[in-house]
Amino acid sequence: MSPFGVSELASRGSLFLTRPSLGNYVATREALNATAGDLFAMVEAKKVNIDINQRYALKDVGQAHADLEARKTTGSTILIP
Repeated sequence: MSPFGVSELASRGSLFLTRPSLGNYVATREALNATAGDLFAMVEAKKVNIDINQRYALKDVGQAHADLEARKTTGSTILIP
């Protein structure tokens, strides 16, 4: 948390929020590949755990889309061939 209150920050100038995207962190294909490699290495080493909350058979892709659109899912969802 900032040591300043929101009103104090606003009085010091403009206050805004940003929502960075992947492009803010990796500018080239080589950087993307290196970053992805680092992530997969951490997953393999069990330093990062990825919970899969829903699994759908590929034949049920329509239901998967419907559930996503209806906000019936949370976290990661995968399709199984």
